[in-house]
Amino acid sequence: MATDRVAPAAAGVAHNGVVRTREVRVGELPLLQEIERAAGECFREVGMAAVADDEPPSVAELTPFLAAGLAWVAVDDEDRPAGYLLAERIDGALHVEQVSVHPAHARRGIGRTLLEHAAARARAEGLPALTLTTFADVPWNAPYYARCGFRPVPDDALGPGLREVRAREAAHGLDRWPRLVMRREL
Repeated sequence: MATDRVAPAAAGVAHNGVVRTREVRVGELPLLQEIERAAGECFREVGMAAVADDEPPSVAELTPFLAAGLAWVAVDDEDRPAGYLLAERIDGALHVEQVSVHPAHARRGIGRTLLEHAAARARAEGLPALTLTTFADVPWNAPYYARCGFRPVPDDALGPGLREVRAREAAHGLDRWPRLVMRREL
């Protein structure tokens, strides 16, 4: 479930400002878990230790995204993942299930590049929008996504798939903090 771990730190990944994305490779799934853990640490700083302590998805949980061709990484100059995005098709849109950037590579456009990669994929599939769920009051969550063109979706406008996503998040305890669904038309 999405916890939007695009960490607010500074360092570089891209050479000459270019961020390269590609599909995740099977052997990299444990690296995605490492990125998730590292990026989650920033939640401690805003009083959300439970989010920081939440274990990342298992390799078994990550594998279906890889098999569907909906798992991408942004890589550094050595082709090592610095951030990743997982997506799935929900309610006729491409839903960003998770986007995380390692803090050592944050604030260099990696999250935005991954979102643009997902948007290009959605357009290629004829999907009209990207959707995601996020924390409303965390600066690198909803305010960040608003700057990326996402807009809040009222609860009464959610399709059945997004209602199910929200129910899973609530059952997982994420509703301890305000959450919302956002959508970006393509």
